[in-house]
Amino acid sequence: MSSPRPTVAAAAPLERPANRQKSVERGRKPKRLTPGRIGLYAFIAVAAAFFLLPAVIMIFTSLKSMDEIRDGSIFALPQHLDFSAWIAAWSTACTGLSCDGIRVGFWNSIKILVPSVVLSIAAGSILGYALSFWRVRGANVLFAILLLGAFLPYQIFIYPMVRGFSLLGIYNSLACIVTIHVIFGLPVMTLIFRNFYAGLPQELFNAARVDGGGFWRIFLYVILPMSTPILIVAAILQITGIWNDFILGLVFAGRENLPMTVQLNNVVNTTYGERTYNMNMAATILTAAVPLVVYFVSGRWFVRGIAAGAVKG
Repeated sequence: MSSPRPTVAAAAPLERPANRQKSVERGRKPKRLTPGRIGLYAFIAVAAAFFLLPAVIMIFTSLKSMDEIRDGSIFALPQHLDFSAWIAAWSTACTGLSCDGIRVGFWNSIKILVPSVVLSIAAGSILGYALSFWRVRGANVLFAILLLGAFLPYQIFIYPMVRGFSLLGIYNSLACIVTIHVIFGLPVMTLIFRNFYAGLPQELFNAARVDGGGFWRIFLYVILPMSTPILIVAAILQITGIWNDFILGLVFAGRENLPMTVQLNNVVNTTYGERTYNMNMAATILTAAVPLVVYFVSGRWFVRGIAAGAVKG
């Protein structure tokens, strides 16, 4: 007796689960260009050119000599690469009577950035964890007050805080500007951590409580190991925000701790004789280097962190 013939379903090759999942994530590749898709590509190209053109002009200008800048077009490529403007911007650019370059502001920004990022993320994660799992009395009122602080313009708080830190005796110091960044970063940090923790299974927290875990033990050994995506998001937000700050550093840091953005403003506005556009452009690019590096290195992690729950709730 002959064996039955295989059916069409049995003979058809099965699609691998990995390939099926990959195709679902990426979506189907369009087979032809439609007018709508052409318009979308054209809009993206125009938008990219609009935002990239100033950066390209800055780079070209920083690599030209002053004679070439005066005689040529701002869109022209440098005839000879000249990095002397970069060296001068870093080490010999003048801010008033001091001619030490913007490297002083760079190290000041590093001293401000590191403790501000660590302390603000630590405070925001702990507060978001407490508001998400421990059901503190008045937690909703406290969270509403924090959100109010996140949406109010911080300029209205400058004068009261100047008076307060002056009474405490730490105004115009490194401790003062770090405290300021931690205070102003706390509402946003609490918001994103609370929304992220709200998406975690409540059963994990309940099981840890049953096993005898306390506040800090659950946070350090259960919640924090699962917080890697949102920690990356918080770090990117704080690094870019604190590094790009100008007015808070100008008001609260003091003359000895002025950040790089304030030093850049002083370099650009300090002129003896001819204005050196190439050095000003080089100083601007050096000031923007840290946020750009953070974006290009960890941009994909930022998107993954957002997708993992940074904006849920």
